[in-house]
Amino acid sequence: MTVAIRPASRAIERVALMINLAVFKRIAAAVLVSGVLAGALLTAVQQVQVSKIILQAEVYEEAAQAATAAAGHDHSTETSAIRSHEHDHEADAWEPANGVERTGYTVLANISMAIGFALFLAAAICVSGRQVGWRSGLLWGAAGYLVFFVAPSLGLPPEVPGTQAAPLHDRQLWWLLAAGSTALGLGIFVYARHRLLKLLGLVLLLVPHLVGAPQPEVHASAAPESLALAFIQATAIANAVFWLALGGLTGFFYKKFA
Repeated sequence: MTVAIRPASRAIERVALMINLAVFKRIAAAVLVSGVLAGALLTAVQQVQVSKIILQAEVYEEAAQAATAAAGHDHSTETSAIRSHEHDHEADAWEPANGVERTGYTVLANISMAIGFALFLAAAICVSGRQVGWRSGLLWGAAGYLVFFVAPSLGLPPEVPGTQAAPLHDRQLWWLLAAGSTALGLGIFVYARHRLLKLLGLVLLLVPHLVGAPQPEVHASAAPESLALAFIQATAIANAVFWLALGGLTGFFYKKFA
């Protein structure tokens, strides 16, 4: 009897493994297709509005760097040598040339990012156990927009080139706190049934903003304030389009391939 049970249990395990692999392949296919399409759309939107603002801001940044370098000749020899070394180091740093090369690298970066975020959405949808389509996918995309863009941007708004900022490590840690706390708080608020748990979800949404985002010692920007505000607005619109498209596409292909 025991001998007969063992082959049966092994067969069940193999079937379960095959089912899991099939589900994984379907999710991976949905993530890949959704990420490629959403990343390409984001690039198109950026080319229409965001990239132009960045190029304008870089003009102001280069002018400010040139002015700083010229003013450096009036300081001590040691200070001038240090700034000259830093300037040479920045000049030697590789960056893609404007035009086709820069656009190509932007497309690759956006598609890679979109695939990663699509994987987050697909995993969250899978864990929720709820039916999904392109309409409900839009809601998941809106949640992603709140978690990964709106919440972090309330403390660390998008900045044009040439803007003074807090240390990168501090900003990265606060961004992780904002995104993680918002995702957890939003999930608890939506799925929890008890009122106290929903209240806990609301508290988690506020935690990173009560802690406060790291700020630079001096707030300054080479670009004019109007350009910085235009960049924030353009980035907010581009990310909204991206996340809604990513959510809708992920929901559509998740259902289609499932």
